[in-house]
Parts: sequence; structure tokens; C-alpha cells
Amino acid sequence: MTCFRPRLISLDPSFTSVAAISTLQINLGNLCNLACIHCHHGASPQGAAMMEPGVMERIAAILARQGDLTLDITGGAPELHPDFRLLIEMTTGLAKKRILRSNLVVMTEPKMAWLAPFCRDHEIAITASLPCYEQENVDAQRGDGVYGKSIQALQLLNRLGYGSDLELNLVYNPGGRFLPAAQGSLESAYRKELSARYGILFSNLYTITNAPVGRFRDMLARDGKLESYQKLLESSFNPAAAAEIMCRSLLSIDWQGVVYNCDFNQALGMNLCRVDGAPLTVFDLQPEAMAQKEIMFGAHCYSCTAGEGSSCSGALAA
Repeated sequence: MTCFRPRLISLDPSFTSVAAISTLQINLGNLCNLACIHCHHGASPQGAAMMEPGVMERIAAILARQGDLTLDITGGAPELHPDFRLLIEMTTGLAKKRILRSNLVVMTEPKMAWLAPFCRDHEIAITASLPCYEQENVDAQRGDGVYGKSIQALQLLNRLGYGSDLELNLVYNPGGRFLPAAQGSLESAYRKELSARYGILFSNLYTITNAPVGRFRDMLARDGKLESYQKLLESSFNPAAAAEIMCRSLLSIDWQGVVYNCDFNQALGMNLCRVDGAPLTVFDLQPEAMAQKEIMFGAHCYSCTAGEGSSCSGALAA
């Protein structure tokens, strides 16, 4: 396999370093009500990692100091963190935008009736996983009954103004070892099918390629398909996507406050370091000083430049 960094350097050496940080993506931990077969963090109902309030307070301080950052909240199911509401309240008015990455099903869980109205009241943009508009495909990837509960949650969000007055984005990821179809055509199909069947509206559809990390990597290795999938990603390299890779503008922060270039690097333990070799944490972090810093790459990075490209905001070269 051709190493990823030299391939970027051959296009433009600047692609291997941070441009300017616009997004802090924070992972509140690995507690989740689901255990999806593609999850790169291995999140589940048994997850015990939980971000402490002190780390949240430091993140809020960074947002307050810089003033123009987007806060992107993920997990696990971040809504299950006992201090989720505290985080939202302490960051109100500090971020340019706040995004919640939700599996949707959590909104239908017992004792979670407060969640959707709370997000509406705090004007939180929601980016929600819905890997297909067909029940069979969703339940196969995420568990029996997930599709029906996801539809129920989307209808609730629509009643609260999401998809019209408030931002509601859906995320498609492949159900197997193949690349997403064109984002534009998939979005059109989602709009048609979800509207016709359930009257559901949404803002955008994002296509995200499965990275060979975590449970998805384990599945590929078990089936003897890891090497062929890696080759697919490399052979599908798109130079037009390379300039827009999300690690040039995003930092990922884990539940302990350690800093990474992206969420996949976080799952692989590829943390950034201080000059003394110790892990870089939010207590040392100055996002405005990260420009021109070298990015850590690995073979999994080809998932972000394959086909139309992939990021937490969908395709990069659609």
C-alpha cells in the first residue's frame, strides 16, 4: 500500500498540515444504548468512559476565548452522559454553532422525553445516523427495531421544527465493504422515500465512508476482507477530496481531554503530543496556535479521500 502522507505531499505539501481550526469535536464517552456493528469506538450499553466536568469546563473556556469555533458533540450516545445538559448550558452563547451527533433511538428511550425539546430550546443542530431509508438495512447494521424507533424520533423532531426551522442532518454509511453512492443522488432518494412514507423532512444528507477501524475493522479481518477493503480505498483515492480532509480544520477531544487530529485517530490511540512528548490535552490546547502543525496519518486515512471523499460533514468532492 502506498503511504498516505507521501501521496498528499505529491499533490501539495500543505495538505499534510493543519490549515486553521474551526471545529472542536468532543467525545463524551463510550456509553451507548446501541452496539452497532460498524462502531469504531466499540460503544455499547456497557461503556464506562465518561468525560468529567473539569474537562467540559476547560472546553467551554476555549470556546469563550476564541469565539468562532463550532462545537461538535459525539460519543457513544452523548445524550446519555449525566452531565450532557450541563455541557449544553455552560457552552450556550460561546460557540459559533453546536452540533449533536445522535443515533436517534436514544430520543425514544424511557426517561429521555426531555431530550428533543431541550435541544430545540438551546438551538442545537442535530446530525443523526440513518444508514438507509429501508428497514432491513438499518436493523441489520444497528439492531432489531432501530429503524422504527429512528422514524419515530425523526417525526418528533419534525414536530419541534427540526428539518424546517432548525438544522436536522442525516448520515448514511454503507452497510458493507463498499463506498457510498453519490451523495446528491442518495439525498434525493432519502427525501423522496422518507417524505412519501412518513412525511419526514430534513436539511441535508451526509455520506460517510466506513473507516477500517474498531468493530468494522474486526469484521473485515474476521471475514478475510481487510486487505481487499484497504486496496479499494487506496485505488479510489480522489485528489479533489485531499485538499478538504477534515483533520485540516478539526480537532478531536476524547473523554479524558486528550487531543487528536480526528475521531478515527482517537479510536486508534494516535494522540497529539506536546514538545516534551506528553499527550496534548485541552489544558494545554490553544486551537489558534495549531495552524501549520503536522497531521498524524495512517492507512485508515484513505477512507476520507476515496470516491467523493468523506468527513463528518459528508462528501468532500461531490
